[in-house]
Amino acid sequence: MTCHEQSAQPAGPLASPRRPLSGWLETVPSAVFVLYAGIAGFVTYFSMYAFRKPFLATVYEGPEMAGLDAKAVFVISQVAGYTLSKYIGIKVCSETRRRYRLPLLLGLALAAETAWLLFAVLPPALKPVAVFANGLPLGMVWGICVLYLEGRRATEILIAGLSSSYIISSGVFKDIGRVFLHSGLVGEYWMPFVTGLCFLPLFAVAAWMLDQLPPPTKEDEAQRAHREPMRVIERHRFIHCFARGIVLQLILFIALTAFRDFRDCFGLEIFQGLGLDGVPGIFSRTEVWVALMAMAALSSLKFFDAKKWGVAPNMVCMAVGALFIGGSTLLFDVGAVTGSTWMIWVGMGSYLAYVANDTIFYDRVLAGSRWTGTAVFMTYVMDAGGQTGSIALQLYKGLESGNVSYLGFFHHMTYLLSALIVLILAHNTTYFSPRRLAARAAAYRQSL
Repeated sequence: MTCHEQSAQPAGPLASPRRPLSGWLETVPSAVFVLYAGIAGFVTYFSMYAFRKPFLATVYEGPEMAGLDAKAVFVISQVAGYTLSKYIGIKVCSETRRRYRLPLLLGLALAAETAWLLFAVLPPALKPVAVFANGLPLGMVWGICVLYLEGRRATEILIAGLSSSYIISSGVFKDIGRVFLHSGLVGEYWMPFVTGLCFLPLFAVAAWMLDQLPPPTKEDEAQRAHREPMRVIERHRFIHCFARGIVLQLILFIALTAFRDFRDCFGLEIFQGLGLDGVPGIFSRTEVWVALMAMAALSSLKFFDAKKWGVAPNMVCMAVGALFIGGSTLLFDVGAVTGSTWMIWVGMGSYLAYVANDTIFYDRVLAGSRWTGTAVFMTYVMDAGGQTGSIALQLYKGLESGNVSYLGFFHHMTYLLSALIVLILAHNTTYFSPRRLAARAAAYRQSL
């Protein structure tokens, strides 16, 4: 069956003018459509990381600022801008109409690249401001990408591909940054701008491809509920309906984001502690395995009907993630696995739990509760909280645990995180069960 045979152009807020490839995409077999959409989403978000992560490829030797080393200041500055972007995105991404998505994506990338130019030319005291300005637009790129992909029967596969892009790209662009530095072609402050400039054309082409996707079909909506931008009152109602479960998932997401960002931002220092920082391509080789595992697990969620199973499969993924994190650390402590293997398994566990608790989770909550809206809204509520927690953790490490090595600090976090995942899942697996999910939504609608 072709997409054209199943397709219907919806009326209302999501309707948009025809795009050059939209008609063709409605006539191709479903597998071709998924391949096209998956590649477009993957490459768009992959290339976005060329504007975000290359600066982490070096340690930035220099004077301390406010008791923190230069790199820690830059990391916190970017995360602060990225965090503010997530709060802005709660409104912007939840309400963005179709015709504004592509111009917004291109504008966000250009703004981030311009900030790296400022980073290169500004005096040392103002460089943290440039890094903050770099993070400020980038936090909304994920939400715009998800608006194209959510609410489809293949959403799990598409979001898994999108998620694997940031797992892989973080390591790839740190390695690319190291290549530029070791080549002697550019200095450490120009390297982020040059890397981003090289990938700006690829980002633009991939974003254009993403913008060609037609809206979800009637069959998609029958399985996943109708998707449209959410006004303020609709967002408040959704949170009120599922408040207790959302709060606990938010606490878990904060912890997962802080852990993931710490591993990502200070991976070089952790590998140094393990004696592996001199291994060529260590970031890329580690993250490829992490991405493959996470993508395979999350893609398998497609085989569990969202209305029938709800978020139960997501909870299983998070539980497996906790097992990977805690279990691999225990094996590392007793000498049963090497440091590189430990980093791979901890990465698999943290990303598996992180992505299963992100966009796919709320896409399935909307489907199970038959709630009209967009998963991007709750994604940005979670991301805003998560990035705030990431800043808090990095400040705590820099100001209160300065004598503890990055490796030692990270090691302690693995046991704490795995225990927290288990405790919250013990409550929310029942709270978000398919039967209670639908019943709670129905009762809330009747009370309005």
